[in-house]
Amino acid sequence: MTVEFFGVRGFGPIGPNGKISRPGEAQKSKKAEGAEEASFSSALQGAHETRSASAAGDAGRAARVQELKEQVANGSYEPDLNKVASSLLKFLVEEG
Repeated sequence: MTVEFFGVRGFGPIGPNGKISRPGEAQKSKKAEGAEEASFSSALQGAHETRSASAAGDAGRAARVQELKEQVANGSYEPDLNKVASSLLKFLVEEG
């Protein structure tokens, strides 16, 4: 940790061999630095893929909701009563 006081930077932390590190000096090994980069990069990539999949799913869901709204508005919506009853029974059993 380096302290900055009124725009003036002090010395960095004391290293493992007792020496004071100057600001800008690297303390990490190249091997450890590469491992951190890879995990951070893969985490960002995973988050981006999840977001993309979610956005695609949301678009499909929004289209389906719009379609159902139109069916309800014009009176042509006919739900599957067996699916409704099955869902209702599962809900009642889980809550009871």
